[in-house]
Formats: sequence, structure tokens, C-alpha cells
Amino acid sequence: MKIDEVALAAGGHPFRVRTYQPPQPGGAVLVWMHGGAFMFGDLDMPEADQVARELAGRGVTVVSVDYTLAPLDALPALLPPGGPGPDAPLPPPPMSDRPRARFPVASLQVAAAFEWAVESFGEVRVSLGGASAGANLAASAAMRLRDAGGVQPASLLLVYPVLHGEVPPVDEELQAMLKELPAFLTFPKAAMMAINENYAGEALDDPYVYPAGHDLRGLPPAFIVNAEADRLRMSGEGFAAELAMAGVDVTVVRERGTAHGYLNEVGAPAAIRTMERFTTWLA
Repeated sequence: MKIDEVALAAGGHPFRVRTYQPPQPGGAVLVWMHGGAFMFGDLDMPEADQVARELAGRGVTVVSVDYTLAPLDALPALLPPGGPGPDAPLPPPPMSDRPRARFPVASLQVAAAFEWAVESFGEVRVSLGGASAGANLAASAAMRLRDAGGVQPASLLLVYPVLHGEVPPVDEELQAMLKELPAFLTFPKAAMMAINENYAGEALDDPYVYPAGHDLRGLPPAFIVNAEADRLRMSGEGFAAELAMAGVDVTVVRERGTAHGYLNEVGAPAAIRTMERFTTWLA
């Protein structure tokens, strides 16, 4: 496997991409974005690095995007009193010391990373994908690219995405699952409002902020994987329905026995299973 980093710039800010090229490429390229509420994460977290290595090991070339993160103003609203604590299912998210910026910087950078990948890898299928906030950025960039009228992504791959400014209400089945989770992993309304305002500022109604509820016609075929015990599953499932109503081919999967962020669990069977699903889809 060949791993390289390239410095780019878009939205008035520098950023970088890390490429993972398999010894025998299978003809598909995935531009991939980690999650982290738009304000956490880096290229070394499992949701970025493990995903890229697993896919590259299966013949997919991955371009992992180190987009500019949003400010940390919403952090107090996300953490439980006293911090995550020793029993938290996932480690605290990495903190970046790079300059930060709100929307539209990250969205513009993802679109630029896609265009760079198309130019760099030539006549191959280039898709966009991401997890959580990264999935939002992938869908946002796909809308930008559609509206610009240039080369379009071959497909969208979204894992436990957040695509609504206000997540649809949960049903009784999911509500029972959420009762078993720590409060901060249930994405309370106040926390989601803080994330929204922190990322978008005054631009919450911009269709490139939260794509759900806007014109989705002409987007590429989408593969959506939702975590089972995840309030954001309602966003992923709702967005899948909107895509279908807009005439977009969509496949939606519920990864059983998982909670939000499971791609950060190193070596987890569900994470590997999702990578196998991705590989099959991209092929």
C-alpha cells in the first residue's frame, strides 16, 4: 500500500489529503471524510485511517480529507458533566491545533478534494463518502458539484449521517435502545442546536449546510449505512426516503448491534462488515 499526503487549499484555508493506494487498484476511488460534529477528528483517527486501510486492502483507492474544522464553541453542550468519564464507549475525540472556520469552508474543501481526485486519478470512478458530520460534508459537496455542472461523483457512501438541521423524531423501538446509552450519546436537542450554530452560524437555511429538505434531484446513487442504536438513524433513513422520492437510486442498511461512531472501534466486526459492504458497492 502506498500512502502519500498532498497539500491543497480551498475556502480561503489550506488543508491536506492523505491518499491510500492499493498495490492492485480495482478501479474505484473514494474521497472520504471522518466525522466529529464538524469540530473534532483528524486523519489518524480510526474513522479515517482504519477505514482507508481496510478499503485500500480490498482494492479501493482512498483520498482521506483533513478538512478545516469548526470552532470549539459547542463543546460544553456535547460533554457530560465532568467530561466523558472512564466508562465512555469511545475515547475523547482528537483536538486539532490548526486554524478553525465555520461553514462554508469544509464544504468547499470537500468539493475541491473531489475535483483534485478526478484530475489526479484520471478515468476512474470517483465517489464521495463520509461518516456522521463527514457524511454531511459528502452530501453537501455532491450538491455543490451537481449545481456546478462539472464531473459528478459516481456514488455517495454515507455512514450514520447527520443530514437534517433538526433530526426527525425517534420511534418507540429506537427510543427504547437510546435509554441504554449515556445521555451524551443520544444527541439531545440542545446539543444538536449547539452543533448547528457552531458549524453554520447564520447560514442554517443554506441547502449546502443540511441537505435534507432541499432539492435532491440529480444526485448520484447513494448507499447509506445507519447504526442501529443511534438517534441519527432517523436522519439517515429520512434522507434515504427523500432521495427515493427525488428519483435517486438509494440503498439503505441498518448495521445491527451498533451505536453512533462504531467505525472508530478498531477491528470491530461491524466496522469491517461495513467496509465489505462498501467494497461490494464500489465494485
